[in-house]
Amino acid sequence: MPVDASSPIPSAFDQLRRHPAAVPEDIPGLLERLGEVPDPRDPRGVRHALVVVLALTACAVLAGATSLLAVGEWIADAPSTVLERLGMRPDPLCPKRCLPAETTVRRLLGCIDGDALDQAVGLWLADRRASTDGRLRAVAVDGKSLRGVARAKGRKIHLLAACDHVRGLVLAQLDVGEKTNEITCFQPLLQSIADLAGVVVTSDAMHTQSEHADYLLGRDAHYIVIVKGNQKKLRKQLKSLPWKQIPLQSRSSDAGHGRSEIRRIKVCTVNNLRFPGARQAVRLKRRRVDHKTGRISIKTVYAVTSLNAERATPAELASLIRDHWKVEALHHVRDVTFAEDASQLRTGTAPRAMATWRNLAIGALRLAGETNLASALRHNARDAHRPLALLGLT
Repeated sequence: MPVDASSPIPSAFDQLRRHPAAVPEDIPGLLERLGEVPDPRDPRGVRHALVVVLALTACAVLAGATSLLAVGEWIADAPSTVLERLGMRPDPLCPKRCLPAETTVRRLLGCIDGDALDQAVGLWLADRRASTDGRLRAVAVDGKSLRGVARAKGRKIHLLAACDHVRGLVLAQLDVGEKTNEITCFQPLLQSIADLAGVVVTSDAMHTQSEHADYLLGRDAHYIVIVKGNQKKLRKQLKSLPWKQIPLQSRSSDAGHGRSEIRRIKVCTVNNLRFPGARQAVRLKRRRVDHKTGRISIKTVYAVTSLNAERATPAELASLIRDHWKVEALHHVRDVTFAEDASQLRTGTAPRAMATWRNLAIGALRLAGETNLASALRHNARDAHRPLALLGLT
């Protein structure tokens, strides 16, 4: 099999399509995006506008509410200035009767269109992504189960999300039904992202599928996929490449959480791999040392990408593979900071809707430059106006 070492030529300046900067006044706000979500209620007897209830719930979660009961309590304590900014006009004689109760929020989220809500939140976050300054734009695709729902004997809910590499913003999310799996939801998930041209999509070994590669190439996107045992022939082909003849092209290391890791990467140009559009093969060796136990582990990872040597250097490929796991960091925050797995909420689409609000809260905090999200939530809880400022509702 003819192979050549990857060219060290740096990436071309015009790797991706450049889009003109949007004028801030032209970017839809959160209330405008939430206004695109259809109201599932019978219009007769509706007291509270859908956008108002959704916005109040978003602000409550951004203030640290981890349950619908906490959401209801935050709404009950919200000052009149916050309510009026979101479109409510409390009755001065009976202000409490004009506020959405916890039961109202629960019923509404239980029957809301989850796809429409995720699309509205995803578009709002996508509009505010930072520029990559000519670097490769990348999106990670990965799934997460809501474990608390299963413990409560409800329907098992598994959500597949597309997450931006730079800030960890969730640009799209989809509910994986009980009778299917992530593989069948891959294309519908990315279909909701309008512009994939030039974007690199990273995923785990489950999504190393020829159909996924064909779909991405058809949308002028690129891929980096990990090759494991589910693609035996492809993995065998990758292992048989003359890696010993290819010099080491990139090395990186870091330390933290009681361990240190060294990553060495080799890349070669390929022309006849058994995978659509494959242009480069990657071998990544990880040497990890656990400083508590002294245990040393070495793992070899193989991957293929549609990016050629002029589009991505070995160091950039190593960074893209590593940054894929930012989506796992997002899941960790939802579990630890927002106690998602402890929640046994199981009514209708309410569990998915709350996951969407957590994605919005995390995205808004990261857009604001926050690194300690737990501290930022406590900070927001002390002033009801702060969540509005983060969501651009002031």
